[in-house]
Amino acid sequence: MFVLENVVKRYSLRGREVIGFRAERLELTTGGYQAVVGPSGSGKTTLLSLLGGMLSPDEGQIRLGGVSLYDLSVAERTILRRERIGFVFQTFNLIPYLTAQENVQLPLYLAGLPEAAQAERAEKLLSQLGLGDRLDHKPCELSVGQQQRVALARTLANEPAVILADEPTGNLDPESRAMVLDYFDEFHSQGGTLVMVTHDQAAAARAQQRWLLRDGTIEGEAPRCWKQSA
Repeated sequence: MFVLENVVKRYSLRGREVIGFRAERLELTTGGYQAVVGPSGSGKTTLLSLLGGMLSPDEGQIRLGGVSLYDLSVAERTILRRERIGFVFQTFNLIPYLTAQENVQLPLYLAGLPEAAQAERAEKLLSQLGLGDRLDHKPCELSVGQQQRVALARTLANEPAVILADEPTGNLDPESRAMVLDYFDEFHSQGGTLVMVTHDQAAAARAQQRWLLRDGTIEGEAPRCWKQSA
């Protein structure tokens, strides 16, 4: 699925160079479920942004399915993201003046799906996530957990091959947290590839593999129970 070779991403902080992420070689196999854990500022979100085609590396190459992401034009990369990658963030980025159903329909509209098919797909996903009675509610009329579920439904609308999730359970109530993680399990069981950045030990424990990231470098596989200070 993803292959990173000799990748380096640098930032400038108060005139000093900081390595945001580096990897000589890193492979994410198709159908894998990886959790990336580590202290704040260790480079977890930088890694997701690199994988998602949103942050070009200063050195090296990132390939998705044999295609070099950053040799594509911006327009080509946008199409690839829309067709193959889904994002789940701690901030949901829902459009405030659209209903839950309309928010989920948006990527389907951009993909050119007929309106009736958009509505049917959105309603089905929201119902599966326990929001069948909230189709006409706008984000401000939903709880934080419900907003995250709408965001997850929108992510799944175009049936992505891979999901990149950045602290997806960070602000959720127990019911919504369990529902999101159960859906990740289902997505993975159906052959989807998932990379999740998290501070949530229980969430990380559900992954096949846990990487410990510190100071921009993956130091190896983290144990099922890990400490942020490690």
